[in-house]
Amino acid sequence: MSTIKKIKLGNQGLIVPNIGLGCMGMTQIAGADIYGKADEKEAIATIHHSLELGGNFLDTADLYGPLHNERLIAKAIKGNRNAYSIATKFGFEIDDKEQLTWKFNGTKDYVKKAAERSLKNLGTDYIDLYYLHRLDPNTPIEETIAAMSELVKEGKVGYIGLSEVASETIRRAHKIHPITALQTEYSLFERNVEELGILDTLQELEIGFVAYSPLGRGFISGDIKSPDDFPADDFRRNLPRFQTPQFEKNIQLVNEIIKMAEEKQITPSQLALSWIVSKNILPIPGTKRVKYVEENIEAAQMTLTTEEINRLEKIIPLGTETGMRYDEANMAFVNQ
Repeated sequence: MSTIKKIKLGNQGLIVPNIGLGCMGMTQIAGADIYGKADEKEAIATIHHSLELGGNFLDTADLYGPLHNERLIAKAIKGNRNAYSIATKFGFEIDDKEQLTWKFNGTKDYVKKAAERSLKNLGTDYIDLYYLHRLDPNTPIEETIAAMSELVKEGKVGYIGLSEVASETIRRAHKIHPITALQTEYSLFERNVEELGILDTLQELEIGFVAYSPLGRGFISGDIKSPDDFPADDFRRNLPRFQTPQFEKNIQLVNEIIKMAEEKQITPSQLALSWIVSKNILPIPGTKRVKYVEENIEAAQMTLTTEEINRLEKIIPLGTETGMRYDEANMAFVNQ
């Protein structure tokens, strides 16, 4: 295993490994398993093993659980908090009974309330990177960012991030307080941020880009052969990407990626992650199993040639239809 590379995320001073660990699947969301059954013991072992390999950047959110994911991370990092960089998110409103209201809340009062709750649940007195999870359409972004900026001044938050927002929103936010990172879905199967010019905006403003679901919700791993491979309660069954006839079209694309990966004697997942890293983008693949942590971190240390990058992008050219990343109801939550 080669030594993990460190990168600057944005230009505000945050240094992280060139690959993070997405923790969402380690707990349920609103009583449902997202990527099959989660096991707390295995999840904590995964976090610990990631750290042993230099992978100390953890990504969570108060939505996950809700709140249970942050509490699981608190158990994993107890007594060793400073060894980790922790990113968490807020914005999906959670009431005082710890229930999701499925509303968005970016008001000044809620920013403070959500942050204090996350600090308590994580068992820490500071959050390295604090994201607005989704834009609140009823609250000006300026109000939300000003409240987040107060948390930075108080030392409770190190850096500020946004998730799933458009260039105009990024620019407005950045004028209030420097934005360190944008997190959005990005993979060989999902390159909307390129088509919409959002990546160009980030480069212009020197804001880092964090890619969630870098394996296309697991599709690019090559392990999914049929929609029936998912457990009955797996939310991917409802995503357009996994619906017939789009599923069959996507399988053909994955088979080409598998062929190329076999030639390089690596896994399709490693090829896809290495492609993202080659673009100076930080992937945060989610896993709750120790064996995949090693594979993912190894992928981020690989180097692809220009020819290999071009070949991959010819398999799935920019603009290829692979199915929307969410159903229509959930796409309405995305500010693009």
